[in-house]
Amino acid sequence: MYNIRGSSWVTFFMVYTSWLCIFTHAQMKIPPETVQKWAITLSEQINAIASKYSGAALLQKKLKDVEPIIRIEDVDGARIVLDFADEIERMLGSKMKSVKRLADTAEDADLYHEYNASLQFDYFNSLLVNTMDEEGNFIELGGEFPLEENEHFNKLSVNTLMSDIQVPTNVYNKDPDILNGVYMSEALNDVFISNFQKDPTLTWQYFGSSAGFFRLYPGIKWTPDANGVVSFDCRNRNWYIQAATSPKDIVIVVDVSGSMKGLKMTIAKHTINTILDTLGENDFVNVIAYTDYVRYVEPCFKGTLVQADLDNREHFKLLVEELHVKGEAKVKKAMKESFRILADARANGQGSLCNQAIMLITDGAMEDFQSVFEEFNWPDKKVRVFTYLIGRDMTFSENVKWIACNNKGYYTHISTLADVQENVMEYLHVLSRPMVINHDHDIIWTEAYMDSVLFKSKAHSLLLMTSVAMPVFSKKKETLSHGILLGVVGTDVPLLEVMKLAPRYKLGAHGYAFLITNNGYILAHPDLRPLYSDGKKLKPKPNYNSVDLSEAEWEDTEDTLRTAMVKGETGTLSLDVRAAVDKGKRPLFLKNEYFYTTINETPFSFGMVLTRGHGQYMFFGNVSVEEGLHDLQQPDLTIANEWTYCETDIDPHHRKLTQLQAVVRYLTGKEPDLECDEILLQQVLFDAVVTAPLEAYWTALTLTAPGVDEGMESAFLGTRSGLMRVIRYAGIEKRVGKKFLTPVDKENLFTVDHFPIWYRLAAENKPGQFFFYVPHDDINKGKNTFVAVTSVTVTEGKRTAVAGAIGMQASLELLERVFMSIAKQPNNTDCSDVDGICPLSCESVDVNCYLVDNNGFILVSKERGDVGKFFGEVDGSVMAQLLKSGLFKRVTLYDYQAMCKNTHHHTSGARPLLSPFYGLLALIKWFFSHFVMFLLEFNICGLWHNDYFVDAKAGFHATHRQKKVELMQPCNTEYPGFMYETSIRETNSIIKCGRCQKMFVLQQVPNSNLAMLVVQADCDCSRQYAPITLAPREVKYILP
Repeated sequence: MYNIRGSSWVTFFMVYTSWLCIFTHAQMKIPPETVQKWAITLSEQINAIASKYSGAALLQKKLKDVEPIIRIEDVDGARIVLDFADEIERMLGSKMKSVKRLADTAEDADLYHEYNASLQFDYFNSLLVNTMDEEGNFIELGGEFPLEENEHFNKLSVNTLMSDIQVPTNVYNKDPDILNGVYMSEALNDVFISNFQKDPTLTWQYFGSSAGFFRLYPGIKWTPDANGVVSFDCRNRNWYIQAATSPKDIVIVVDVSGSMKGLKMTIAKHTINTILDTLGENDFVNVIAYTDYVRYVEPCFKGTLVQADLDNREHFKLLVEELHVKGEAKVKKAMKESFRILADARANGQGSLCNQAIMLITDGAMEDFQSVFEEFNWPDKKVRVFTYLIGRDMTFSENVKWIACNNKGYYTHISTLADVQENVMEYLHVLSRPMVINHDHDIIWTEAYMDSVLFKSKAHSLLLMTSVAMPVFSKKKETLSHGILLGVVGTDVPLLEVMKLAPRYKLGAHGYAFLITNNGYILAHPDLRPLYSDGKKLKPKPNYNSVDLSEAEWEDTEDTLRTAMVKGETGTLSLDVRAAVDKGKRPLFLKNEYFYTTINETPFSFGMVLTRGHGQYMFFGNVSVEEGLHDLQQPDLTIANEWTYCETDIDPHHRKLTQLQAVVRYLTGKEPDLECDEILLQQVLFDAVVTAPLEAYWTALTLTAPGVDEGMESAFLGTRSGLMRVIRYAGIEKRVGKKFLTPVDKENLFTVDHFPIWYRLAAENKPGQFFFYVPHDDINKGKNTFVAVTSVTVTEGKRTAVAGAIGMQASLELLERVFMSIAKQPNNTDCSDVDGICPLSCESVDVNCYLVDNNGFILVSKERGDVGKFFGEVDGSVMAQLLKSGLFKRVTLYDYQAMCKNTHHHTSGARPLLSPFYGLLALIKWFFSHFVMFLLEFNICGLWHNDYFVDAKAGFHATHRQKKVELMQPCNTEYPGFMYETSIRETNSIIKCGRCQKMFVLQQVPNSNLAMLVVQADCDCSRQYAPITLAPREVKYILP
């Protein structure tokens, strides 16, 4: 009886306690008026700190004082875009003239050169120059070749007085054809030098010979690969191929019958890949595999031709790797299908509208085939057929040769992998003959390609280059009808140099310029991201040079802008756009005005953007050169070194000058020959004078007792002219943000393609109101600093222009100290009139307190690990309620240049269904490959040093690395951004979460972009509410 009664008391106690717990949770109340007082006090203190240490009020006053002597003008975008385009046209025209001089010189040199089969001639071989033998003598073809580091050529060691010769390893460097070609092309040396003197902005100039050698100016020391091999062959380069041939439609037809198994199939795949490498974005292609039936390697491309851009070429290569042999070869059906594709392209005005060819890759085993050509290609022979006989067996060689010779093609026999490259290139000479015979000296501009030297030194959006090239023909009468191509001359054009002709200061904080090809592909655009991170390495994306304008300007949903620019039109377009800054985390709503026009004599179109508001105006003020020079040379001042205030690349003596040094030397008369931007110089002189008092103000703060607050690190300002002033309140040993505003901190500096992040954020914020945030960039990985910044303006009449931005940077501990000192009530607080918890303290375990910015990112939390995170990741329940109430709104953003993990490697989604044993076979394949790896890595010493096993291991690892790279592929994603609704100043609510209820209070921090959040801590809502993250979601498309 006692036990029963005791149990009843225990049960009663547990029930009572649980009800008491629920009652307590329901009754917990956070007083909104307390949080409001905290927010007001916090606003006063942090704004006082930001104002004091930045000096923003002083700078705004100085600007107000000079308003009577300044004038504000509207930016005429329609006129400026034409001016910029004219500058670019002149620059590119100069490159074309240089190439034309090279072509004329090479043709004349060949005309007067008599071929000498026994010619003995020493030349500078770039691989061998400056190489001595054991006795200290220069080796043959490797004489003394002076080299000197040159700023203009990416700080490489070059010889600007001479060119030298590169010869691939697989070409004999003393072959008579090589020696005669090198001897003949010596005439180009003087023209190289003359071109460079006439146009000092020229970079590499070169002549690629059809014989295989490559003459390069300035001369360099060529570095072979790790195996001592020089695999570079100029004839494989895009500029050579495009200049040597006209645009073309190609259908590659490959035999995958049973007779092609083993090495034959390996050679066939390599042949396909090599053909694909000879194509460019002006060509069109498809790949067909055949046995006793025909199948497209990419079913989505059935019956059509696709543009041979990098993306499509790489896609075809991946699919070709998965081809397997099976069955009997029936070439007739495949040829019919190929002729049908090409005929449809001609009839519908599609494809390149120029050359058409079929590339037949087979081991020769075939049935009757003559009737196909009679029906589809004779007598006009509009389609050339090139045939590649694979393998050592010559039984069917006559059939394969007959097909090529009777269809204006070329027959080659490929028996080893080493034969592929040289034999594939033969088709280019055949396709070039009509051009040679007709002497069509078309200048071509190549598709964009990557300059890997600039990976770490330049803006990623401006890494690309293009080349201008021109074919060189034999003019000898005796060979004129044969159509002999001597080679191709060309020069490289870094797109960075082109875009410098559209100076940033004329476009405003959010304005920008961009350049596209007549195919709609981006050459230069601030939103172009051609690289991605693979571990710690930066690598080019597979489709880096085929990013379409519509993928960067995705708000142009009707493709109005793209269509007009591809057509070479001149015009304007207005768009409301969602932009994003700070690595895409902070959305902005902008009204953009687009201005665009064509670049004459090139396949390019130029565009620029001005943002309505601050991007519409420029202001001008006058100061004397003497006054400006004095302030310009103060130690706290710098100017944007990537901008062009003065052109330092024309005279070699100026190339080592910084922009600030060049400006000072020009203004002091020491370098009167410098070409400088007079408007920009006047602006930077004016800004130097107006901002000069800040240096004295900041210095006084450091000298006046009691000194600066602990944790205060830097004050800074930037103006529309690229001028910056920075003071360090603390020594580098005490600073947490050691790299902030240093040369490595590109995101926070004025660069050739963007204004600093803090400048752009301030420009979109209310002038005079500070914008507080924790930087997300690489120099603040620890999330242990914060920035406060505001814009300053000038006004004339009804027009107001942004003059600059000014702010301060400090350790996060300073902000945390201020926050925690305010967000607590002492124990003796009068709680008589308070409805809720009193005294309330953010140090209590009962509540969690946060300081978040207008995009939902946390600046202060009790958990330091929360700083920098989006608040929805930390508390999904409260964020969901804030979204529901409209206090935050979700903004959908898109990234059409994303990289996603590829979760499968099948060419078709149906493939796993073909056999119930497919999964088992895949498992066996996986096990076998890992077993081989085990054997290779744990073999005995003798076997390990055996060449066979060394090669096997190297091959395995190369394949393994390739598969790892292929796990990432280009994709389209959408992701959310969030913005605070400033019209709502406060809110509080109770969230029901199962057995408990969570209360929270949000209060806007006045005169800032911040909000204070106090949240009940003892109610876990994670089961009912998932975190709200910024994670991107891949966008999948269903094709009709």
